[in-house]
Amino acid sequence: MLGTFTYHNPCRLHFGPEALDALAGELAGYGDSVVLVYGGGSIKRSGLYDQVMAALAAAGKQVAEISGVMSNPTVEKLYEGCAIAREANADLLLAVGGGSVIDYAKAVSVSAYCDGDPWETYYLHMDEPANKIIPVGDILTMSGTGSEMNAGSVITNHEQGLKIGHVFGSEVIPRFAIVNPELTFSVPDYQMKAGIFDAFNHIQEQYFSGTDDNTSDYLAEGLMKSLVHASRIAVADPEDYEARSNISWVCTWALNTLIACGKSTDWEVHMIGQAIGAVTDATHGMTLSAVAPAYYRRIMPYGLPKFVRFATEVWGVAPEGKTDEQIAEAGLAAMEDWMREIGVVMHASELGLTEAMFDDVVKGTFLLDGGYKKLAPEDVRAILAESM
Repeated sequence: MLGTFTYHNPCRLHFGPEALDALAGELAGYGDSVVLVYGGGSIKRSGLYDQVMAALAAAGKQVAEISGVMSNPTVEKLYEGCAIAREANADLLLAVGGGSVIDYAKAVSVSAYCDGDPWETYYLHMDEPANKIIPVGDILTMSGTGSEMNAGSVITNHEQGLKIGHVFGSEVIPRFAIVNPELTFSVPDYQMKAGIFDAFNHIQEQYFSGTDDNTSDYLAEGLMKSLVHASRIAVADPEDYEARSNISWVCTWALNTLIACGKSTDWEVHMIGQAIGAVTDATHGMTLSAVAPAYYRRIMPYGLPKFVRFATEVWGVAPEGKTDEQIAEAGLAAMEDWMREIGVVMHASELGLTEAMFDDVVKGTFLLDGGYKKLAPEDVRAILAESM
């Protein structure tokens, strides 16, 4: 490993069927005012809402609620949540849901006491918080984003046609996370599959960079192989606990900063996917699956040795009698076969993207360093065209 890094993750994570039992002990560490953050009615239909409210009542907490958090949280919803959190003088934001709900709670945590406009401060200017930050805890109901154990937060501004993520410092990472894989059983099939590819691409975006012998890459390969294996079982039987537990654990480790240690990283697929999401409001993981094959074929010549390694170590491609280019292409073909097998979106047109939207997507795509090739706007346009 050639990089220099500091690793710090303050999140205490409780995992397994009895994980919710840990909530009472976690609540004891915070003041009386808790703001419960959740999405639609699924946690009420499942009974989880009642369980959480009972734990809050037993702990003597005063509870305010931010409900209706959407799958791509908007800046307007952020402003609404900030007002509720300030009014409640919140000591803790308790997010119950998937990545969007937890992302949103982190945005509220840094924004409620922001002196300026939090959209401009944190998402356009990328400033770091200098104001009071409200602690966040979470109860995960959908695996994919890894938001339960990281400091990332993505907010959409439809008026500006932008969907922007900010990875804050470790002070914004949730202080505790409760992960019971059984809570993910009720997630719709489409969302489960989107979460699986979201996590897979998180790993890819940290894997496809660098040329050194890096321990993080060996960890990434193991995580990808585990996710592929478990995904096949879960798609056939969504209530297979072992498969869903392995998916949940991989999703957490895919983006809790561990496998980025000592690495440059390449988040360009996410930048393109988020720009598509800003104009279509499509499910995040599916925006990634739609563009990832075209993106990786475009950068493959610039990082060919790693793509050969990806093919042989993750997909078991036999190298005998093949050129490096043929091995690398066989690896991407194997990835696409798996993607079709589990049923993720393979074409951006399926998400509602049209050629008329290309200009807005290109404009909304941030072009990043860190990978094997930095894209130009014309590269983004070509990737969109190849992804349709």
